[in-house]
Amino acid sequence: MTGLVAAGLENVRTGRFQRSLALATAAGAVACAGEIYFEHDRAGFGNRMMWLPVVLGPVGAVAGIAGVCDERLARTLLPVASAAITANGIQGTYLHLRGIAQKPGGWRMARYNIEMGPPMLAPLLMSMVGGMGLVAAVLRREGSPA
Repeated sequence: MTGLVAAGLENVRTGRFQRSLALATAAGAVACAGEIYFEHDRAGFGNRMMWLPVVLGPVGAVAGIAGVCDERLARTLLPVASAAITANGIQGTYLHLRGIAQKPGGWRMARYNIEMGPPMLAPLLMSMVGGMGLVAAVLRREGSPA
């Protein structure tokens, strides 16, 4: 395990990890947006805000791929898109918690409403994808001066 950690730290130090994390951000944004689309479609897109994470998914994918291909875009486009995704995930968590509270019985029937209402912590997954993009944007890139 120590060798694996040392190899990972070496990849971060030398800049090899930056592109990988940007690509993981792109893949995560697509996967999250697809899942969010199906879940919000099941809810009938009852609130217009439900479209925002669906739209931000492809934006994150484009920014992540651009960050893999171009260092300048990794420092400009990727953090802007990632910050928007992270903020939307935090907003979604608030809206989901509010949705649980608005169900009949609210938090007094927490066990039932958490199971049957909007997924309480699912929007934080989108925030994690945005966070990966933010980290990728600040990491050293391979071939860049130290």
